[in-house]
Amino acid sequence: MIRVLVVDDDFMVAKVHGGYVARTPGFEVVGVAHTGADALRLVRELRPDLVLLDVYLPDLDGLGVLRELRGLGDDVDVILITAATDVETVRRAMRGGVLHYLIKPFEYAALRDQLAHFAAVRRRLGQLASAGQADVDEVFGSRPRSAPVLPKGLSAQTAELVEGVLRERVGGVSAGECASATALARVSARRYLEHFVSTGRAEVRLKYGGAGRPERLYVWRG
Repeated sequence: MIRVLVVDDDFMVAKVHGGYVARTPGFEVVGVAHTGADALRLVRELRPDLVLLDVYLPDLDGLGVLRELRGLGDDVDVILITAATDVETVRRAMRGGVLHYLIKPFEYAALRDQLAHFAAVRRRLGQLASAGQADVDEVFGSRPRSAPVLPKGLSAQTAELVEGVLRERVGGVSAGECASATALARVSARRYLEHFVSTGRAEVRLKYGGAGRPERLYVWRG
C-alpha cells in the first residue's frame, strides 16, 4: 500500500480528498494535517510515501512546508493541491520538486489519474537497475514520440492503472473485476481492456461455466 498524508486547512476538503485516496486501489490515508506545523510533524512521525499538500495553510503555507522538507533533506513525494493559480506559485512548486499541481476544485478522476501515474512510476523504478530514456520520460511526465496514441476519451494515467491490474492478475481479469479494482465504471474498464486487446498487449480467453454466455477474461501479453 502507498501511504498518503493529506494536508488541507479546510476540514471538509481534507475529508473529501482523503475519501478520494481511500477509493483508489493500492493507496491508504495514514494521516491528516490542517496546519503547516502539523504537516511537518506528521511527515517526520509517519514517514508517508506521498503528501497531498495544500498551499493556503493558517501558519506556514504549503510552499514553506515544501521548502522546510527539502531543507531537512526529506525526499518525500509531493502533489500540490491548491486553489492558487498565479504563475509564481506554479514556478515555486516546480522548483521545490513537486510531482504534480492540481487546481481546486477537481473531480475524483483527476486525482485518481495522478495517483495511478505515481503508482506506475514507483512500480517501474522499483523494477529497474538502470533507467532508459523512455523510463526517464515517464518519470518526468513526458512521453516519447513513439508512444501509442490512445483512442479519444481514454487517458494515459488510467490506462496505466488498468495495465497494473492486468499485470497482477496473471490468470486473467474480467471487466467487472477490473472495474472493482480500479474504481472505474464497468463500461469504462471494458474500453481500456479492449484497447489493450486491439493493440496486441492483451488477449481474450473465454471462461465457460454454468448457463448463459461465457465470461470474457483479459490476460496481459506485454
